Amino acid sequence: MLHNLRLPTARWLGALIVLLFGAMVALPAAGAATSVGHPQSVGRASTASVPKVLRVGTEGTYPPFDFNQDGKLTGFDVEVVKQIAQRLGVKVQFVQVPFDSLFAALRAGRIDMIADQITINPERQSLYDLSSPYVDTTGVIVTRKSENDIHSLADIKGRKAAESSTSNWGDIARKAGASIQTVEGLDQSLKLLQEKRIDVLVNDQLAVKYALRVTGANDLKIVGTTSDASQSAFAARKGSGFMTQIDSQIAAMKADGSLKRTYDKYFTVAPKVPSTWDNIRTNLVPMLKSLVTGTLPLTAISFVVGLVIALGVAMARMSNRLVLSGVARAYIGLIRGTPLLVQLFIIFFGLPELGVKFNPFPAAVIAFSLNVGGYAAETIRAAIQSIPRGQWEAASTVGMDYRTSLRRVIIPQAARTAVPPLSNELISLVKDTSLASTILVTEVFRRAQTAAATSGKYLELYSTAAVYYLVVCLILAFIQDRLEGRLGRFVAR
Repeated sequence: MLHNLRLPTARWLGALIVLLFGAMVALPAAGAATSVGHPQSVGRASTASVPKVLRVGTEGTYPPFDFNQDGKLTGFDVEVVKQIAQRLGVKVQFVQVPFDSLFAALRAGRIDMIADQITINPERQSLYDLSSPYVDTTGVIVTRKSENDIHSLADIKGRKAAESSTSNWGDIARKAGASIQTVEGLDQSLKLLQEKRIDVLVNDQLAVKYALRVTGANDLKIVGTTSDASQSAFAARKGSGFMTQIDSQIAAMKADGSLKRTYDKYFTVAPKVPSTWDNIRTNLVPMLKSLVTGTLPLTAISFVVGLVIALGVAMARMSNRLVLSGVARAYIGLIRGTPLLVQLFIIFFGLPELGVKFNPFPAAVIAFSLNVGGYAAETIRAAIQSIPRGQWEAASTVGMDYRTSLRRVIIPQAARTAVPPLSNELISLVKDTSLASTILVTEVFRRAQTAAATSGKYLELYSTAAVYYLVVCLILAFIQDRLEGRLGRFVAR
């Protein structure tokens, strides 16, 4: 009976799996072909208006240029962009993106412009439209105070340095011979240096000095500067056409002194250093809001959709049709054999290269649902196959066809067996939603990251996020126990 599946849902889902499997397998080749392209000229090929809603990507964890304070995005770059948008008569929408994903988001059309102290260099000039510089600075070399052998870039050869993989400072450290350990931002670099996990870091002078004052890192010191001055600019896709208008406003702000006043606000005034309790207190409500509006809906929707996919895949997996069974096996193998983070990046950053674009939340739902479907399918299949064949035969003798037997006899009994492992899958999904922060979804952990990057209070804020996750998982575990007890009442002892 198990090998005689005729559910239309299984056939339809089998076709869907074929399409998904083909797209995900073919994507790396397509992505590679489109990412290389032909060399682009430095000039700006066209003129276009600034979008009425200018989507600006920024890290949100790089004080004093962009950071979160009291639950709101602020910083030098943020204020400059707001002033430019106001002068141009357009609205600005900030999208917080990890630094190493900023250019990927720009190429995928997720944002229109990057404002995150992007250093001007020839490579970026050839790939993107860059504005005229709005701030000048230089790089500095930072070590621990106990370190006496590093004084310049020449001394960091063979030393461990923590840098963002796509930053200009990472390139400088790499060319100087340092062994690079990739991190998401300056805050993590400073923490690793304090913990003696790295030997040195190279970063922007203004950002480093600000961070050392705010975090009170008295065990670190600046030992030297890089040889060349650095100019920062805003970046847009090549051929965007609106950088001339951005440039005109930067020039106007320099002329009327508003750029200088904004600069002084963040670089000449001593920053306020909140206490540990103030940091936790001011972030409790924003983190709770992210839990309610981000983590919980993402978990619930993804799990329900994932279970529907899993049931169809389990049916297809047990089919005696080799093609359908083979596709189901391939889907399960693909999902279980690739990291969830890679799946998220393929759907969010990769598919736009093929003309398929999803907003952050739907993209996360798709990735998590497909992932749940791949893992839960085997759980459901095992639960169904654990039901004795006599149950099928008994249902058949009272006139039930296959579908009725499955719906009224088999699945209700299999549910009791499947509840514990599926509950574990749900609890894991709650925690896995933290990965959605990498594709612009603001959930609990992302909120904790942005708060910790500004204050340097990692233990306190990450522990607060952990408590939120723990409470949710304990509630789910309680519901699991009650559900198991309820289902167990109908089982003969």
